[in-house]
Amino acid sequence: MAQNDTNITPEAQNAIRNIVFDLGGVVINLHREGAVEALQALGLKDADTMLGLYRQEEPFLGIETGRLHTGEFFELIRMSCPGATDVQITEAFNRFLVDIPVERLQRLRELRAKGYRIYALSNTNPVMFNSWIAEHFRQEGLSINDYFDGIVASFQELCCKPDLRIFQTVLRRYALQGEETLMLDDSAANCHAAREAGMLAMQIGKESDCDMLAVTDRFIRK
Repeated sequence: MAQNDTNITPEAQNAIRNIVFDLGGVVINLHREGAVEALQALGLKDADTMLGLYRQEEPFLGIETGRLHTGEFFELIRMSCPGATDVQITEAFNRFLVDIPVERLQRLRELRAKGYRIYALSNTNPVMFNSWIAEHFRQEGLSINDYFDGIVASFQELCCKPDLRIFQTVLRRYALQGEETLMLDDSAANCHAAREAGMLAMQIGKESDCDMLAVTDRFIRK
């Protein structure tokens, strides 16, 4: 099972009422190298060092934390990619995102039907969020807001995981009790920060025995 999975005791699991999902790496399959290659092809030679799996460097960090608006981000990228259009930059950046298996969307609905309150907490940016992410959450004819009771995105909150403040925002905004709230994230650092904020946390992996579906099976069977 996933790392730190055994830290969730049966008693703690029974107390869980709220499940908070990271998007990238948990609900959405990622391929960082795809974005790196596409951005390098546009002329951004330093894309490999600027675009991390869990944390970005400028200007990617700026747009993820909301310090840069979309237009400012595009202009900064164009300084290294003369002539690249907004659409070309968006398409290259979105190569980071691979797909959302429809089974994961169905699982979110199943968990809500079982009575769990479901939230998203994601380090993301308006370029991806308002294009690729919005589109792929419409696979079942619904919108992203139909799958979650609340969404907290880094670019809207002006801070990123693993900053404790963004975990505290989720708890405070939706009046959640930490001991009743489980964070599912693919980053060990983010899971640690969630625990520091008072939540329970489990690290999601890529293998089939510790991916999002496997880990949430226990809540469906409960």
